[in-house]
Amino acid sequence: MPEDVFRWVIAIAVILAAIAFLVQAGIAIALYRVATRLQARVMPLADRAEPILDTTRQILDENRPRIAEISTQGVEIARSAREQVVKVGELLDETSARARVRLAHIDEKVEKSVEQVEQVGTVVKSAVLKPVHEASAIMAGIRAALVTYAQGGRRPSVDHATQDEEMFI
Repeated sequence: MPEDVFRWVIAIAVILAAIAFLVQAGIAIALYRVATRLQARVMPLADRAEPILDTTRQILDENRPRIAEISTQGVEIARSAREQVVKVGELLDETSARARVRLAHIDEKVEKSVEQVEQVGTVVKSAVLKPVHEASAIMAGIRAALVTYAQGGRRPSVDHATQDEEMFI
């Protein structure tokens, strides 16, 4: 690159840097002016906020013991509630276990009762049917005797066997 072109490039770069510096300086001055105007507007607000902050600090200082007491009581209430929940849980577990044992006992008793009812039914059935069978057998014997007596002592042929006689054969 020739020396003349190099000098022109350097000169243009210096001019651009100077312009950038002037722009930055202008922006800094504008920001300073905005900050001073903003400060002039905000300071009266801050002056008004200071009594409010003082009052708030005073209220907090006055109520700090009450707040601490309320916090302590809240912690105690939470601890007590947790203990009560644990006790209720234990009570429910114990009650549930007892109920299971009781239900198993009741189930066992009901099962034994059903077995006993079945046994009683069988015994009653046997007790009722035995005399009925005996009475039926006696009636069959009486009928056979009457039939034999009515026939005059003759025995009927095998062709004329009655239904009752077939059962005895």
